[in-house]
Amino acid sequence: MNILVLNAGSSSLKYQVIEMPSQHVKCVGLVERIGMEDAIFNHEIDDEKHQEILPILNHKIGLQKIAETLLDKKIGVLNAVDEIKAVGHRVVHGGSKFNETVVVTQEVKDNIRDLFDLAPLHNPANLTGIEIAETIFTSAKQIAIFDTSFHQTMPKEAYQYAIPNEYLSTYKIRAYGFHGTSHKYVSEKAIAFLGKANSKKIITIHLGNGCSMSAIKNGKSVENSLGFGPMNGLIMGTRSGDIDQSVIFFLMKKLNKTVEEVNTLLQKESGMQGLTGFSDLREISEKAEQGNEDCQNALNLAGYRIRKYIGSYTAILNGLDAVVFTAGIGENSAIMRSLACENLDFLGIDVDEAKNEIRSKEIREIQKSTSKVKILVIPTNEEIEIAKQSYQLIK
Repeated sequence: MNILVLNAGSSSLKYQVIEMPSQHVKCVGLVERIGMEDAIFNHEIDDEKHQEILPILNHKIGLQKIAETLLDKKIGVLNAVDEIKAVGHRVVHGGSKFNETVVVTQEVKDNIRDLFDLAPLHNPANLTGIEIAETIFTSAKQIAIFDTSFHQTMPKEAYQYAIPNEYLSTYKIRAYGFHGTSHKYVSEKAIAFLGKANSKKIITIHLGNGCSMSAIKNGKSVENSLGFGPMNGLIMGTRSGDIDQSVIFFLMKKLNKTVEEVNTLLQKESGMQGLTGFSDLREISEKAEQGNEDCQNALNLAGYRIRKYIGSYTAILNGLDAVVFTAGIGENSAIMRSLACENLDFLGIDVDEAKNEIRSKEIREIQKSTSKVKILVIPTNEEIEIAKQSYQLIK
Protein backbone atom coordinates (compact mmCIF):
# COMPACT_ATOMS: atom_id res chain seq x y z
CA MET A 1 0.00 0.00 0.00
CA ASN A 2 1.41 3.39 -1.04
CA ILE A 3 0.98 6.19 1.49
CA LEU A 4 1.89 9.79 0.74
CA VAL A 5 3.07 11.58 3.87
CA LEU A 6 2.61 15.32 3.67
CA ASN A 7 3.96 17.94 6.07
CA ALA A 8 2.71 21.37 5.01
CA GLY A 9 4.45 24.39 6.49
CA SER A 10 3.66 28.06 5.99
CA SER A 11 6.03 28.29 3.01
CA SER A 12 7.00 24.67 2.42
CA LEU A 13 5.73 21.20 1.54
CA LYS A 14 7.68 18.17 2.72
CA TYR A 15 6.68 14.77 1.34
CA GLN A 16 7.54 11.09 1.13
CA VAL A 17 5.91 8.13 -0.60
CA ILE A 18 6.19 5.10 1.68
CA GLU A 19 5.13 1.56 0.86
CA MET A 20 3.45 -0.08 3.83
CA PRO A 21 3.77 -2.29 5.77
CA SER A 22 7.37 -2.75 4.56
CA GLN A 23 8.16 0.92 5.39
CA HIS A 24 10.06 1.17 2.12
CA VAL A 25 10.60 4.83 1.25
CA LYS A 26 10.10 5.20 -2.50
CA CYS A 27 10.94 8.89 -2.72
CA VAL A 28 11.38 12.01 -0.63
CA GLY A 29 11.02 15.64 -1.50
CA LEU A 30 10.65 19.22 -0.37
CA VAL A 31 9.17 22.36 -1.86
CA GLU A 32 10.68 25.48 -0.29
CA ARG A 33 9.99 29.22 -0.63
CA ILE A 34 6.35 28.75 -1.64
CA GLY A 35 4.94 32.10 -2.72
CA MET A 36 8.16 33.11 -4.49
CA GLU A 37 9.18 33.24 -8.14
CA ASP A 38 12.37 31.36 -7.25
CA ALA A 39 10.89 28.54 -5.18
CA ILE A 40 13.09 25.46 -4.76
CA PHE A 41 11.77 21.99 -5.60
CA ASN A 42 13.82 18.99 -4.43
CA HIS A 43 12.98 15.38 -5.26
CA GLU A 44 15.09 12.32 -4.43
CA ILE A 45 14.70 8.71 -5.55
CA ASP A 46 17.25 5.94 -5.01
CA ASP A 47 19.86 8.53 -3.92
CA GLU A 48 19.37 10.35 -7.22
CA LYS A 49 18.65 14.01 -6.52
CA HIS A 50 16.62 16.29 -8.75
CA GLN A 51 16.29 20.04 -8.16
CA GLU A 52 14.43 22.83 -9.92
CA ILE A 53 14.14 26.57 -9.31
CA LEU A 54 10.73 27.73 -10.50
CA PRO A 55 7.78 29.95 -9.53
CA ILE A 56 5.49 28.21 -7.02
CA LEU A 57 3.14 30.92 -5.88
CA ASN A 58 0.92 28.90 -3.56
CA HIS A 59 0.51 25.49 -1.93
CA LYS A 60 -1.85 24.24 -4.63
CA ILE A 61 0.75 24.77 -7.34
CA GLY A 62 3.33 23.13 -5.09
CA LEU A 63 1.23 20.01 -4.52
CA GLN A 64 0.37 19.82 -8.22
CA LYS A 65 4.11 19.88 -8.95
CA ILE A 66 4.61 17.03 -6.47
CA ALA A 67 1.84 14.98 -8.10
CA GLU A 68 3.29 15.56 -11.58
CA THR A 69 6.72 14.47 -10.38
CA LEU A 70 5.39 11.31 -8.74
CA LEU A 71 3.94 10.36 -12.15
CA ASP A 72 7.03 11.34 -14.16
CA LYS A 73 8.32 8.47 -16.30
CA LYS A 74 11.97 9.09 -15.37
CA ILE A 75 11.93 10.14 -11.72
CA GLY A 76 8.41 9.21 -10.64
CA VAL A 77 7.25 6.27 -8.52
CA LEU A 78 3.61 5.97 -9.63
CA ASN A 79 1.69 5.10 -12.77
CA ALA A 80 -1.49 6.85 -11.60
CA VAL A 81 -2.49 9.05 -8.66
CA ASP A 82 -5.01 6.45 -7.46
CA GLU A 83 -2.04 4.25 -6.48
CA ILE A 84 -1.84 6.50 -3.42
CA LYS A 85 -4.28 4.84 -1.01
CA ALA A 86 -3.87 7.33 1.84
CA VAL A 87 -2.39 10.76 2.45
CA GLY A 88 -1.09 11.14 6.00
CA HIS A 89 -1.04 14.76 7.15
CA ARG A 90 0.92 16.13 10.07
CA VAL A 91 -1.31 18.51 12.04
CA VAL A 92 0.36 20.39 14.87
CA HIS A 93 -2.53 21.17 17.23
CA GLY A 94 -5.39 18.79 17.95
CA GLY A 95 -6.61 20.51 21.11
CA SER A 96 -8.72 18.37 23.42
CA LYS A 97 -10.73 16.94 20.51
CA PHE A 98 -8.15 14.53 19.16
CA ASN A 99 -6.18 12.00 21.15
CA GLU A 100 -5.61 9.65 18.23
CA THR A 101 -5.17 9.53 14.45
CA VAL A 102 -8.38 10.14 12.48
CA VAL A 103 -9.80 9.99 8.97
CA VAL A 104 -10.42 13.55 7.82
CA THR A 105 -14.06 14.66 7.66
CA GLN A 106 -15.60 18.10 7.40
CA GLU A 107 -15.96 18.12 11.18
CA VAL A 108 -12.27 17.32 11.58
CA LYS A 109 -11.35 20.19 9.24
CA ASP A 110 -13.63 22.58 11.13
CA ASN A 111 -11.98 21.61 14.40
CA ILE A 112 -8.51 22.15 12.93
CA ARG A 113 -9.66 25.58 11.76
CA ASP A 114 -10.99 26.39 15.24
CA LEU A 115 -7.48 25.84 16.58
CA PHE A 116 -5.78 28.33 14.26
CA ASP A 117 -5.23 30.81 17.09
CA LEU A 118 -3.37 28.22 19.17
CA ALA A 119 -0.93 27.26 16.40
CA PRO A 120 -0.96 30.21 13.98
CA LEU A 121 2.31 29.22 12.30
CA HIS A 122 1.20 25.64 11.64
CA ASN A 123 -2.48 24.71 11.65
CA PRO A 124 -3.51 27.02 8.76
CA ALA A 125 -0.81 25.49 6.54
CA ASN A 126 -1.69 21.96 7.72
CA LEU A 127 -5.35 22.50 6.77
CA THR A 128 -4.38 23.98 3.41
CA GLY A 129 -2.39 20.82 2.68
CA ILE A 130 -5.40 18.64 3.50
CA GLU A 131 -7.83 20.64 1.39
CA ILE A 132 -5.55 20.69 -1.66
CA ALA A 133 -4.68 16.98 -1.32
CA GLU A 134 -8.41 16.19 -1.38
CA THR A 135 -8.66 17.75 -4.85
CA ILE A 136 -5.62 15.94 -6.29
CA PHE A 137 -5.62 12.51 -4.61
CA THR A 138 -9.36 12.08 -4.84
CA SER A 139 -9.49 8.32 -4.26
CA ALA A 140 -7.15 8.35 -1.25
CA LYS A 141 -8.23 8.54 2.36
CA GLN A 142 -6.99 11.72 4.01
CA ILE A 143 -5.58 10.95 7.47
CA ALA A 144 -4.75 13.52 10.18
CA ILE A 145 -1.98 12.73 12.68
CA PHE A 146 -1.76 15.26 15.52
CA ASP A 147 1.42 16.39 17.26
CA THR A 148 -0.53 16.71 20.49
CA SER A 149 -2.07 13.22 20.65
CA PHE A 150 0.98 11.41 22.11
CA HIS A 151 0.88 13.75 25.10
CA GLN A 152 -2.73 13.02 26.04
CA THR A 153 -1.32 10.65 28.69
CA MET A 154 0.07 13.58 30.70
CA PRO A 155 -1.41 13.64 34.23
CA LYS A 156 -3.57 16.55 35.35
CA GLU A 157 -0.84 18.01 37.52
CA ALA A 158 1.26 18.33 34.37
CA TYR A 159 -1.33 19.86 32.06
CA GLN A 160 -3.52 22.08 34.26
CA TYR A 161 -2.63 25.73 34.78
CA ALA A 162 -3.21 27.48 38.11
CA ILE A 163 -6.04 29.70 36.85
CA PRO A 164 -9.76 29.43 37.70
CA ASN A 165 -11.08 25.93 36.94
CA GLU A 166 -13.68 27.18 34.47
CA TYR A 167 -10.94 28.07 31.98
CA LEU A 168 -10.05 24.40 31.79
CA SER A 169 -13.57 22.98 31.86
CA THR A 170 -15.17 25.53 29.54
CA TYR A 171 -12.36 26.79 27.31
CA LYS A 172 -9.97 23.80 27.48
CA ILE A 173 -7.05 26.03 28.39
CA ARG A 174 -4.32 23.59 29.39
CA ALA A 175 -0.91 22.31 28.33
CA TYR A 176 -1.14 19.99 25.34
CA GLY A 177 2.46 19.28 24.37
CA PHE A 178 3.80 19.07 20.80
CA HIS A 179 6.23 17.25 18.50
CA GLY A 180 4.42 14.12 19.68
CA THR A 181 5.07 12.17 16.49
CA SER A 182 8.81 12.67 16.89
CA HIS A 183 8.87 12.00 20.65
CA LYS A 184 6.81 8.83 20.15
CA TYR A 185 9.05 7.55 17.34
CA VAL A 186 12.40 8.10 19.07
CA SER A 187 11.21 6.90 22.49
CA GLU A 188 10.03 3.62 20.94
CA LYS A 189 13.40 3.31 19.17
CA ALA A 190 15.21 3.95 22.45
CA ILE A 191 13.15 1.32 24.27
CA ALA A 192 13.84 -1.23 21.51
CA PHE A 193 17.55 -0.35 21.54
CA LEU A 194 18.05 -0.42 25.33
CA GLY A 195 15.38 -2.95 26.32
CA LYS A 196 12.33 -2.19 28.44
CA ALA A 197 14.10 -2.83 31.74
CA ASN A 198 16.73 -0.19 30.95
CA SER A 199 14.46 2.47 29.48
CA LYS A 200 11.61 3.03 31.91
CA LYS A 201 12.55 6.66 32.47
CA ILE A 202 13.56 8.64 29.38
CA ILE A 203 13.93 12.29 28.46
CA THR A 204 13.60 12.95 24.73
CA ILE A 205 14.98 16.24 23.39
CA HIS A 206 13.69 17.40 19.98
CA LEU A 207 15.90 20.24 18.74
CA GLY A 208 15.09 21.84 15.41
CA ASN A 209 13.75 25.24 14.41
CA GLY A 210 11.04 24.30 16.91
CA CYS A 211 12.23 22.65 20.11
CA SER A 212 10.66 20.61 22.88
CA MET A 213 11.47 18.05 25.56
CA SER A 214 9.38 15.19 26.92
CA ALA A 215 9.54 13.11 30.08
CA ILE A 216 8.52 9.56 29.15
CA LYS A 217 7.74 6.91 31.74
CA ASN A 218 7.18 3.31 30.65
CA GLY A 219 6.66 4.47 27.07
CA LYS A 220 4.05 7.13 27.90
CA SER A 221 4.45 10.90 27.86
CA VAL A 222 4.07 12.47 31.31
CA GLU A 223 5.43 15.94 30.51
CA ASN A 224 6.29 18.15 27.53
CA SER A 225 7.97 21.54 27.53
CA LEU A 226 5.49 23.04 25.06
CA GLY A 227 2.07 23.95 26.42
CA PHE A 228 -1.17 25.57 25.25
CA GLY A 229 0.54 26.48 21.99
CA PRO A 230 3.93 25.55 20.48
CA MET A 231 5.66 28.65 21.84
CA ASN A 232 7.00 28.19 25.36
CA GLY A 233 9.71 26.04 26.90
CA LEU A 234 13.08 25.88 25.15
CA ILE A 235 14.68 28.66 23.11
CA MET A 236 13.82 28.07 19.44
CA GLY A 237 14.78 29.44 16.04
CA THR A 238 12.42 32.42 16.14
CA ARG A 239 10.26 31.66 19.21
CA SER A 240 11.17 32.95 22.65
CA GLY A 241 10.35 29.91 24.74
CA ASP A 242 9.59 30.55 28.42
CA ILE A 243 9.05 34.20 29.33
CA ASP A 244 7.63 35.97 32.38
CA GLN A 245 4.02 37.00 31.66
CA SER A 246 4.84 40.43 33.11
CA VAL A 247 7.03 41.10 30.07
CA ILE A 248 3.97 40.77 27.82
CA PHE A 249 1.96 43.22 29.94
CA PHE A 250 4.91 45.64 29.94
CA LEU A 251 5.21 45.48 26.15
CA MET A 252 1.52 46.23 25.75
CA LYS A 253 1.07 48.86 28.46
CA LYS A 254 4.39 50.71 28.52
CA LEU A 255 5.47 50.32 24.89
CA ASN A 256 1.94 50.45 23.43
CA LYS A 257 2.36 47.29 21.39
CA THR A 258 -0.78 45.59 20.13
CA VAL A 259 -1.65 41.96 20.78
CA GLU A 260 -0.66 41.13 17.21
CA GLU A 261 2.66 42.95 17.51
CA VAL A 262 3.55 41.09 20.72
CA ASN A 263 2.52 37.79 19.15
CA THR A 264 4.73 38.49 16.12
CA LEU A 265 7.61 39.52 18.38
CA LEU A 266 7.50 36.34 20.46
CA GLN A 267 6.73 33.93 17.59
CA LYS A 268 8.81 35.28 14.70
CA GLU A 269 11.37 37.77 15.98
CA SER A 270 12.68 36.18 19.17
CA GLY A 271 14.60 33.02 20.07
CA MET A 272 17.94 32.63 18.30
CA GLN A 273 16.83 35.16 15.69
CA GLY A 274 16.24 37.82 18.32
CA LEU A 275 19.43 37.05 20.24
CA THR A 276 21.79 36.90 17.26
CA GLY A 277 20.12 38.08 14.07
CA PHE A 278 20.31 34.51 12.76
CA SER A 279 17.88 31.60 13.16
CA ASP A 280 20.07 28.85 11.66
CA LEU A 281 22.18 27.16 14.33
CA ARG A 282 24.89 26.24 11.84
CA GLU A 283 25.48 29.92 11.11
CA ILE A 284 25.24 30.81 14.81
CA SER A 285 27.79 28.11 15.75
CA GLU A 286 30.16 29.31 13.03
CA LYS A 287 29.87 32.93 14.17
CA ALA A 288 30.37 31.86 17.80
CA GLU A 289 33.62 30.08 16.89
CA GLN A 290 34.75 33.29 15.18
CA GLY A 291 34.24 35.20 18.42
CA ASN A 292 30.75 36.68 17.97
CA GLU A 293 29.67 37.35 21.57
CA ASP A 294 25.93 37.45 20.79
CA CYS A 295 26.14 34.00 19.20
CA GLN A 296 28.23 32.62 22.06
CA ASN A 297 25.69 34.01 24.54
CA ALA A 298 22.76 32.53 22.61
CA LEU A 299 24.31 29.05 22.64
CA ASN A 300 24.93 29.31 26.38
CA LEU A 301 21.35 30.45 27.02
CA ALA A 302 19.93 27.58 24.94
CA GLY A 303 22.11 25.00 26.70
CA TYR A 304 21.20 26.37 30.13
CA ARG A 305 17.48 26.13 29.37
CA ILE A 306 17.81 22.49 28.27
CA ARG A 307 19.79 21.60 31.40
CA LYS A 308 17.14 23.21 33.58
CA TYR A 309 14.46 21.03 32.00
CA ILE A 310 16.60 17.91 32.30
CA GLY A 311 16.87 18.54 36.03
CA SER A 312 13.15 19.12 36.52
CA TYR A 313 12.15 16.13 34.38
CA THR A 314 14.57 13.86 36.25
CA ALA A 315 12.77 14.89 39.44
CA ILE A 316 9.36 14.19 37.88
CA LEU A 317 10.51 10.76 36.69
CA ASN A 318 12.22 10.05 40.03
CA GLY A 319 15.35 8.97 38.21
CA LEU A 320 16.66 8.69 34.68
CA ASP A 321 17.73 5.84 32.41
CA ALA A 322 18.41 7.68 29.16
CA VAL A 323 18.53 11.04 27.41
CA VAL A 324 17.71 11.06 23.71
CA PHE A 325 18.69 13.82 21.25
CA THR A 326 16.84 14.05 17.96
CA ALA A 327 15.73 16.31 15.04
CA GLY A 328 17.96 18.48 12.86
CA ILE A 329 19.93 20.21 15.61
CA GLY A 330 19.74 17.38 18.12
CA GLU A 331 21.11 14.90 15.59
CA ASN A 332 23.77 17.08 13.99
CA SER A 333 25.02 19.68 16.48
CA ALA A 334 27.73 18.32 18.76
CA ILE A 335 28.06 21.70 20.48
CA MET A 336 24.39 21.83 21.49
CA ARG A 337 24.50 18.26 22.82
CA SER A 338 27.63 19.12 24.79
CA LEU A 339 26.11 22.31 26.24
CA ALA A 340 22.87 20.49 27.06
CA CYS A 341 24.74 17.92 29.18
CA GLU A 342 27.33 20.24 30.70
CA ASN A 343 27.83 19.93 34.49
CA LEU A 344 25.20 17.21 34.85
CA ASP A 345 27.58 14.50 36.02
CA PHE A 346 25.87 14.59 39.46
CA LEU A 347 22.79 13.17 37.68
CA GLY A 348 24.93 10.49 36.07
CA ILE A 349 25.02 12.29 32.70
CA ASP A 350 28.56 12.38 31.31
CA VAL A 351 29.24 12.93 27.60
CA ASP A 352 32.20 11.40 25.80
CA GLU A 353 33.25 14.35 23.62
CA ALA A 354 35.04 12.16 21.08
CA LYS A 355 31.92 10.03 20.55
CA ASN A 356 29.81 13.19 20.49
CA GLU A 357 31.74 14.50 17.47
CA ILE A 358 31.03 11.38 15.37
CA ARG A 359 28.35 11.92 12.72
CA SER A 360 26.11 9.03 11.73
CA LYS A 361 22.59 8.29 10.56
CA GLU A 362 22.42 5.32 12.90
CA ILE A 363 21.36 5.18 16.55
CA ARG A 364 24.46 5.78 18.65
CA GLU A 365 25.54 6.17 22.27
CA ILE A 366 27.71 9.17 23.15
CA GLN A 367 28.18 8.78 26.92
CA LYS A 368 31.37 7.83 28.72
CA SER A 369 31.69 4.25 29.94
CA THR A 370 31.34 5.56 33.50
CA SER A 371 28.10 7.48 32.79
CA LYS A 372 25.15 6.03 34.70
CA VAL A 373 22.69 7.50 32.19
CA LYS A 374 22.70 6.46 28.53
CA ILE A 375 22.96 9.40 26.12
CA LEU A 376 21.58 8.50 22.70
CA VAL A 377 21.39 10.24 19.36
CA ILE A 378 18.43 8.83 17.42
CA PRO A 379 17.48 10.21 13.99
CA THR A 380 13.79 10.97 14.05
CA ASN A 381 11.55 9.90 11.20
CA GLU A 382 8.18 11.53 11.65
CA GLU A 383 7.21 10.46 8.13
CA ILE A 384 7.59 6.76 8.94
CA GLU A 385 5.60 7.27 12.13
CA ILE A 386 2.84 9.07 10.22
CA ALA A 387 2.77 6.29 7.61
CA LYS A 388 2.59 3.64 10.36
CA GLN A 389 -0.33 5.34 12.08
CA SER A 390 -2.14 5.95 8.78
CA TYR A 391 -1.71 2.33 7.76
CA GLN A 392 -2.88 1.02 11.13
CA LEU A 393 -5.98 3.19 10.99
CA ILE A 394 -7.16 2.12 7.52
CA LYS A 395 -5.95 -1.50 7.64
